[in-house]
Amino acid sequence: MIEKKLDRAITDFIWNVVEIHSQLEDIHSSWAGLLGITEPQWLILMAITELDEGRGVAGIDVANKLRVHPAFVTNQTKSLEKHGFLSRRPAADDARFVLMSLTEKATTEIEKLSKRKLALNSTMFNELDEKTLADLNAALATIAKNARLAARLLAIDVS
Repeated sequence: MIEKKLDRAITDFIWNVVEIHSQLEDIHSSWAGLLGITEPQWLILMAITELDEGRGVAGIDVANKLRVHPAFVTNQTKSLEKHGFLSRRPAADDARFVLMSLTEKATTEIEKLSKRKLALNSTMFNELDEKTLADLNAALATIAKNARLAARLLAIDVS
């Protein structure tokens, strides 16, 4: 009986994640639309915002954060550069790597959205306090790590 309840809880969890993912995609598409870019481009800007510590961010780091192919990041960041949202420059220590930073235009546009983002976050996480979110994030990090392992094991089984 416990197995069946656990299986039901896991199934419910997975469907909740699917629902949350779908809603977040819609939200990201809306933010992107306000800037005249695509949802993947918005996510790239958000990843650079998160990763940049003042020196710029390598495309491989953005690709790893977003779990996408580095060539996709290269293609999209060239477009973002044309739109004036990114600056790209070769790394000082290795010209094979391009470092990306948000431009003043991107920072300004994202800052204009910050009050709306805060209100949206307040709505989404209304009933959760900081400790609950910290505990949830720790649990999700464990699930993500285990999911990566499970995916690798499945790939081995399939081949």
